[in-house]
Parts: sequence; C-alpha cells; structure tokens
Amino acid sequence: MPNSLGLDFGTSNTVVVSGDDPADLQTVAFGTEETAASLPTVLCFLDRGPAKKPHPEVGPWAIQQFLNSLDDVRFIQSLKTFVASSLFKGTGVFGSRFEFEDLMETFLTGARDRFSGTLFPEGTRVVVGRPVVFAGSSPDDGLAMSRYRNTLARLGVEDVLFVYEPVAAAFSFADRLASDATILVADFGGGTTDYSLMRFRKSGDILTADPLGRGGIGIAGDTFDYRILDKVILPEIGKGTCYSSMGKRLEVPPNLFTNFARWHLLSIFKTSQDYKELKKLLRWCEDQDKLELFVDLVDEDQGYPLFKAVSSVKAELSSAESAELRFAPLGKDFAASVNRSDFETWIADDLKRMDRALDQTLARAGLADKDIDHVFLTGGTSFVPALRNQFKTRFGADRISGGEELTSVAKGLAMIGTRDDAADWAVH
Repeated sequence: MPNSLGLDFGTSNTVVVSGDDPADLQTVAFGTEETAASLPTVLCFLDRGPAKKPHPEVGPWAIQQFLNSLDDVRFIQSLKTFVASSLFKGTGVFGSRFEFEDLMETFLTGARDRFSGTLFPEGTRVVVGRPVVFAGSSPDDGLAMSRYRNTLARLGVEDVLFVYEPVAAAFSFADRLASDATILVADFGGGTTDYSLMRFRKSGDILTADPLGRGGIGIAGDTFDYRILDKVILPEIGKGTCYSSMGKRLEVPPNLFTNFARWHLLSIFKTSQDYKELKKLLRWCEDQDKLELFVDLVDEDQGYPLFKAVSSVKAELSSAESAELRFAPLGKDFAASVNRSDFETWIADDLKRMDRALDQTLARAGLADKDIDHVFLTGGTSFVPALRNQFKTRFGADRISGGEELTSVAKGLAMIGTRDDAADWAVH
C-alpha cells in the first residue's frame, strides 16, 4: 500500500492523518511542548520593516503572536472561503503581495516547520478534502482545485487526489460497520454543509462502497456565528444608525457591518475601499460614538478575539440554556445574555435551507428517508442541539451516530489514499 496523507484543509481548522495501513493511521501532531492535532487555519504576519518580508506564524502560534505582539501584525483567517472565488486576486501584507497559493503555501510550510518529522515524504499520495459545494456566491470548482494543486506542487507533492469531504467521513464511519448499510453523512464545517449518500458492503475485512448521491449548501458554523453577532454585537457598533448627506437622512450601509462580521471577509476588510468610505462618514453620523467604536475594533484587529468570544458562546449553548457574551473592547462592563431559545430562532431559516438541500440530495439519488440505515453527523457544528434535533426528528435517534467529529474527514481521506481503487473516488 502507498503511504497516504489525508489533508483536511478546513475553514476553521486543518487536520492531517497519515500512514500506509488503514488500520493504523496516525493523526499528525504539530508542536513540541504543547502539541495540537487540530491546527487553526489562521496566519499572522509580523511587520519587520520595508527591507524584509513579514514574518508569518500559523495555527495557535499565529494567535499567540497576534495577541502578544507590540509591533504591527496582519491576521488572516478562513483562507478556504476564498479558494473558489475568481474575485479574490490576492492581498497585500506590509508591502508584499500574496496570491491564494502564496497564503496556502505559507500556512502549510509553517505547519510543516511545526512538525517534528517530514510532513510530505517523497512518494506520498496526498488526498485533499473538498466540499461538495464551495463557499461563495459563484464558486469555481476548477479554480479551487487548481489552486490547491499548484500550492502542493510548490511543496514537492506530485501525487494529489481530491475527494469530497463527506465521502471521506463516510469511509471513516464505515470502518465501524458490522454489516452492509446505506449511509447518509452530514458534514457541518465552518463554511459549508455537505451531504453524501453511500452504500457500503463488508465481506470479512474487505470494504466496498458505491456512491449514491451528494449535495450541500454554503451554510454552516460561520453563518450561525454571524446570527449571534448580528443580533447582539452589531447594534452596539452602529448597525442601523444614520448619517446626513445633501439634506437627506440615510442609513449607514449595512454591508459594512456584514463584511466585518463575516470571518472570511474580515482579513481583507481593513484594507478595503468600503472601510475607507466608512471613516469618511464618521463626521456626518448621528451616533458617532458607536461608529468610532466600530473603527477602533477594526483598527486594533479585534475581529478574531470577537470571533472567539462568539464561538465560545455558541459552544456553551450546546450544553446550557443560556450563555453570557462578554467582550471588553466594547466596554469593560459589556455583557449580553444569549438564550438558546433566541439563538434557535435566529438560525431557524438557516436550518430550513439546510434541510431543503438534504431533500434535494435524497431526491436526486432516488432515495427516501426510510432507505437510510445510518446517519453520521460530523464537523464541529454538528454539536448544535437544534441541528441534531432536526435530524433526530427526521430519521429517529436510533439511526443517528457521531464521534471523531474533528478528525473523521482527514482519517477517511487517508484511508482512501491507501486503497488500490483510490483514483475511483477522486473528483476530477
């Protein structure tokens, strides 16, 4: 069997699993003293002056550099959200130009440097996960896979396969099966929700599978985070306020706040023309204090700490009926109580759209709910109670399974890479 490496390059986190035996695959741990198996997909560049390229850090070390540095830094997150966008032409970082491939190469190189071994040994087959539906309004699948392939080629990787992420998760789950089964995998990531329908057969230790259908939608964890921000935070920093122009009273464009609150747009918002226009509006605004607070949050790169605060509240609501959102940059006494019932109301339309996407996936495959033997929920967003309950109501609690929510995709990718028919599962 070839040495296989499963690369789950996620919107929020990246996980790598490798090995040449599907029964003995290892999750790559990054770091030395404190290791991390799930690496936050973030970059932080430290400005070292005009004569030198900015110094990059990745994952938790990027977060540490961002929080602790007294010098100018540039924090970039949610890289994956841009991969299929033809509108993304790169970004400037302290005088240096970075295309998408440059950013992804920087991230993977930083991850490699934080790994004690060789991340991409010569001859390794790298199986890269990709969503069924890329995030964005008009995603270009070919462009996305070209960017991935070009980046890996720079790192010396020649044998590259692309596999749908829920298909990989299905392989990981099927390893537990004792008998033949039709499986629905629902993979809830940061940027996308992906569905895959597969029929698995087991004969001794031999596992065979047939793909039955796939589908998805660009709604997932980041969208849920945005609902909290939109209801709790954005009104505190000026959303809904107005300004005067040529004798008219106009609302400050809501898209300015959306760009700040959408994590994948945050990294480029600070350098955007929209942000420059917002600063010009300040003197004409009715509620200058709120808009000045908004500008301060952007100028001081408080987007990521805010993202963590909101994500923590969402996570807490998975096990509690309410959670308190505190964020000192909004004021040392700022605190807002978020009730799970309110949160579920805010995401209700998103859940309906995710359910309709599943309806379409089943219909295209010619399957009904009763034809599904097991439903495997994976990805961090799968812990949201309203989402889990939606599946339990539809399929029954006895058919719902989970586990390895953060590593199942990477494990499945690596499993497929060890198979003789790996190419048959690849997306071309």
